[in-house]
Amino acid sequence: MSMRLKYALVGSAAGLALLAAAAVVYGWHIYSSVRDTAAEVYEPIAPREYVSRDPEVSNGGGVEPAAIGGKHPFSVVVMGVDEREGDRGRSDTIIVLAVNPDKNSILMFNIPRDTRTEIVGHGTTDKINHAYAFGGAEMSKSTIETFLDYPIDYYVTINMEGFAKLIDLLGGVEVNNPFAFDYSGITFNEGPLKLNGEEALLYSRMRYEDPRGDLGRNGRQRDVLVQVMKRTLSFTSILQVQKLLDQLGSSVRTNITFDEMKRFMAEYRSGLKRIETVEIGGRGQTIGGVWYYIVPDEERNRIHDLLKEQLQ
Repeated sequence: MSMRLKYALVGSAAGLALLAAAAVVYGWHIYSSVRDTAAEVYEPIAPREYVSRDPEVSNGGGVEPAAIGGKHPFSVVVMGVDEREGDRGRSDTIIVLAVNPDKNSILMFNIPRDTRTEIVGHGTTDKINHAYAFGGAEMSKSTIETFLDYPIDYYVTINMEGFAKLIDLLGGVEVNNPFAFDYSGITFNEGPLKLNGEEALLYSRMRYEDPRGDLGRNGRQRDVLVQVMKRTLSFTSILQVQKLLDQLGSSVRTNITFDEMKRFMAEYRSGLKRIETVEIGGRGQTIGGVWYYIVPDEERNRIHDLLKEQLQ
């Protein structure tokens, strides 16, 4: 072998080694960046003593979240928070997701924000969305668990500005509007619509012109969230996650760790083919001059059983 060939081979090997090293460094930089951003949005809450009336659900002690991994089913409550300056706001959107990869499905339902229930840790009976104003995500999660008589593993809060930004980052959402209406100076025609972030936010907030009131609004919120979930479930690269977290870091808080996010992408994402939605039935009633949404016990039991069937 000539000396020139030897030098060429050595140079090529060195070049490949440098490229490999650069790829490792770049990959680690991306990994570290996503990890650091995920750490910024991570806000754990302490498990509480929780005993269900259902003996098949009760564990008699502090409820630790079901681990995301090994394709175990788990539940999440997503709260859209209407924050104001100097005020943490209220959770005007409350959506529960029950994820079961063995069934290839996600069960989704809203809890109407005016639902009358015990506010756990506050000693009052009030609208369920007030729990966030009184005690943030921790009190909201505890109140929702008591209302459903079922433990919830994780929470995600996102403010309205972050919700609109998320829609824009995903390139908008497509919905099928059941009827035409005007809201905040924007006309939403009947039929298929492509909405940007601001439009999607307004579309999902209108309720007074909806013949079904808050239930109609809840349905539009679920439609928008279904489209968001379908887009994010199609992610194949951690770079896509990084972009979202970088832009939404100040708007989102969750008790889902970075490792759990990675395991969800690796083990769950591709197998979730169906999103099934249900609605919580009830009636409006004025008590002490305040309008509430009253959910009868039999309806709460029905939702409890649906959760149990989906998650166990």
